[in-house]
Amino acid sequence: MGRISWPPHPVFMGTVRNSEGESGEMRSKLSESLLYQALVVPLIQLFVFVTISLIVIGSIILFLAVLFNRPVTGGMTLLQFVVRTLPQVAIDGLVIGFLYAMIALGYTMVYGVLQFINFAHSEIFMVGAFIGVELMLALAIPSTAPLMLIMVGILLAVAAGMAGSGLLAVLIERVAYRPLRGAPRLVPLISAIGVSFFLQDAVRAIEGLLNNAFYRNYPSFPVLNQQIPIASFQIADQSIQMQIQAKVVFIIIASLLMLTGLNFVVNATRLGRAIRAVAQDRPTAALMGVDVDRIIMLTFLIGGALGGATGVLFGIRVGRIDPYVGFIPGIKAFTAAVLGGIGNITGAMLGGIVLGVLEGFAGAYLSQFTGGAFGTEYKDIFAFLILILILMFRPTGLLGEQVGQKA
Repeated sequence: MGRISWPPHPVFMGTVRNSEGESGEMRSKLSESLLYQALVVPLIQLFVFVTISLIVIGSIILFLAVLFNRPVTGGMTLLQFVVRTLPQVAIDGLVIGFLYAMIALGYTMVYGVLQFINFAHSEIFMVGAFIGVELMLALAIPSTAPLMLIMVGILLAVAAGMAGSGLLAVLIERVAYRPLRGAPRLVPLISAIGVSFFLQDAVRAIEGLLNNAFYRNYPSFPVLNQQIPIASFQIADQSIQMQIQAKVVFIIIASLLMLTGLNFVVNATRLGRAIRAVAQDRPTAALMGVDVDRIIMLTFLIGGALGGATGVLFGIRVGRIDPYVGFIPGIKAFTAAVLGGIGNITGAMLGGIVLGVLEGFAGAYLSQFTGGAFGTEYKDIFAFLILILILMFRPTGLLGEQVGQKA
């Protein structure tokens, strides 16, 4: 396959500096352009992706509800049920989508520089979740503690998850992947699968020895489970109430900050330029003085840190975690990366949002549309169906390049 594109980066070349004033003005304009590309553009892209995803998928759901309208539970018709619950389901789907997007970025960054799929990334995500829960349990913050104290505890857990998972990713790259860098692609792929199984069993053994159980429960805080009203409005004879949990607000804000921060690093820093150079042409980057091994190590560090932070946020959302908690989210995040165009940061965000929204709608309406024949447990089918279809008809993804092209 060809090299994968990274976000475009504005570069001024061949500038003739007639005076110190013109040079300073040019640098100022370049700096403003970099900040715009790194901070504003990603937020605009996210807003566009969210809006289009909700409109397209929501319209399909409404069309199907009109087409198959019939009485359902609660004395409502299928269309009334969909109209009443659609806004809330959309919010829940977006939360799932942001989590998938952050996990998918780990796959995307590694594939961008090494051209292979790090299937151990789902277990790096899992380890971050365990580091976070162990720290929060050790802090023993009372369930009735002030919100500020709870937020400090969660931030410490996120930071610990990022540090632990980031360092673990670096160790895996150094021990399991770097010695195989010149081997056929199948060899490091098998190594990644082996690392994945090893981490699952290692965490299970450690938790079993220390706690006599291989699962852990994140502390529950009533203040984070409170429903915050967003909007209330009337559609025909239906009263629509939109609410969001306080912890979901925290997850969304944290996700936006990390996604924006990654774009800033990739687009507006020397490290980002080096990462993009290695992703586009590793031998040439080495000839130009880039320390390729160091850049690959830092790429694993960043991807692992994002995975660890996402593991903590995921654990806060679901409550209970176990050594196998990363498998299904990891596969879905890989699907999101492939859907958007693996190796493309913007594509990973798009794929995660689309997949999360689709899964949210499927989980909420599949039982109603099928008359109870298929329940919520079948929502995972959609993720794997999308993976199959994308690999069959658009293997480069929605935003990926055609094979053989370069950025």
